[in-house]
Amino acid sequence: MKDINWDALSLDELKDIQKKATKAIESFEARKRKEALAAVEAKAAEMGFSLSELTGGTKTKSTKSAPKYCHPENPAKTWTGKGRQPNWVKEALANGKTLEDLLIVK
Repeated sequence: MKDINWDALSLDELKDIQKKATKAIESFEARKRKEALAAVEAKAAEMGFSLSELTGGTKTKSTKSAPKYCHPENPAKTWTGKGRQPNWVKEALANGKTLEDLLIVK
């Protein structure tokens, strides 16, 4: 970097340099942050994980839904009716049962 005679610069020139320097610093930090994140994600993937698995991700607290269906022979196996159907539900439906047959009676 060339030597600058700071005393010879006007206030506007100094403020312009300050503004450009601040922008350059922020850009540098953003690049370094991206590089660090990419390196950490690559290392986690190399070890068979995603970064969110290791850091807890951005999970939000959710309330558990009450089970709505249960396995006809094993009441410990339940399903809320949300998300993918468990294999036991798929099997029961394939064997002619309906979801109403699997409802938990209260």
